[in-house]
Amino acid sequence: MAEASAGGAAIWTSQPSASGAAIELENLTKHYPGSPHPSVDHVSMAVEAGETVVLVGPSGCGKSTTLKMINRLIEPTGGRIRIDGEDVTGMDPVRLRRRIGYAIQSSGLFPHLTVAQNIALVPRMAGWPKPRIRERVAEMLHLVGLDPGEFQDRYPRRLSGGQQQRVGVARALAADPPVLLMDEPFGAVDPVTRDRLQDELLRLQRELRKTIVFVTHDFDEAIKLGDRIAVLRERSRIAQFATPEAILTSPADDFVSGFVGAGAALKRLNLTRLRDLRVGNHPTATVDTPLQEVLDGLRGSGATEILLLDRHRRPHEWLRPGDLTRARGSPARAGRPVRHTVSREATLRDALEAVLRSDAGRVPVTGRHGVYEGVVDMETLINRVRELLDADRLNALEHRSGWARAGERAK
Repeated sequence: MAEASAGGAAIWTSQPSASGAAIELENLTKHYPGSPHPSVDHVSMAVEAGETVVLVGPSGCGKSTTLKMINRLIEPTGGRIRIDGEDVTGMDPVRLRRRIGYAIQSSGLFPHLTVAQNIALVPRMAGWPKPRIRERVAEMLHLVGLDPGEFQDRYPRRLSGGQQQRVGVARALAADPPVLLMDEPFGAVDPVTRDRLQDELLRLQRELRKTIVFVTHDFDEAIKLGDRIAVLRERSRIAQFATPEAILTSPADDFVSGFVGAGAALKRLNLTRLRDLRVGNHPTATVDTPLQEVLDGLRGSGATEILLLDRHRRPHEWLRPGDLTRARGSPARAGRPVRHTVSREATLRDALEAVLRSDAGRVPVTGRHGVYEGVVDMETLINRVRELLDADRLNALEHRSGWARAGERAK
């Protein structure tokens, strides 16, 4: 990360594909006039470069206020904020915000601007040349899985909720900031769309390695997205700041246990991703494959059905022998549409829910742009769940044995 000077105030400049920057909060405090207590009370926290930290806590605990003080949308009353070691509390706040990506609930897109104009907003204010801005807009739309030719000239009202959130993330990343702040960005969309957006964010983070501070009230979302989670009490006081696994297996106190809630073992399913499992193969054909060739392939495979892919190799239909014998000319005119898929970034919990909703007892696994990569079935998932539970039981036994040995030595 390079540092430059503009108008006497330090700002960051970043090269394309810049990685994240370390963030340090030191005794960060916000006290509104007339309030008997601070909204945020001496919060200290270190976020590593390239790490995703999730702030989670009950409504009104100050997590969004803490987030907004990092880019000084809310000015701190006291304390320090350092990014890559540089104190930002004395910098020009407008220039600071141009170097920090910011994504909020309901996307926050300007309705009178097109998708391309929304994404180009910060690069244009930063003085980028027009050709570079056009290239960056197309790059960002591809990055979040939207076709530039189809979407760049649309207005936000012509986008679905999920598409708006994708554009909001693209806009936050457009100037290639080292830091991305996200304030409940997926809270206003339906559960299925939210799962897909979470998967997309995980994929993007694996590629870009930005430093992300993410606010949510949903602990399951925190488990899925966070490298570490800060569980906050009122006034943003930190009850526990640890990895998701550590919080699930060793909550710091009753407050954290209560916030985690029941079913901690099942929540562990959000810690394992399909990319960590070997997905199965399944017979496939494309919509352009001749009907007889599809039928011969299905019979030769020994499977009860074949997965038909569209021209972009995305899952399209499940076909059984009876479907193929009734088809007239094209296999695409028969079979059952694929209603459920999961991405490689999906968690075991996402995959289990999808399999349970699927009539086939299996779901296709997709990669970037929805391209087919394999299938996952109930047997694979159950075996992995058993492995996790066995590991938990072993860890619990070792933990109890350790305490027993410590007790004996104390005697």
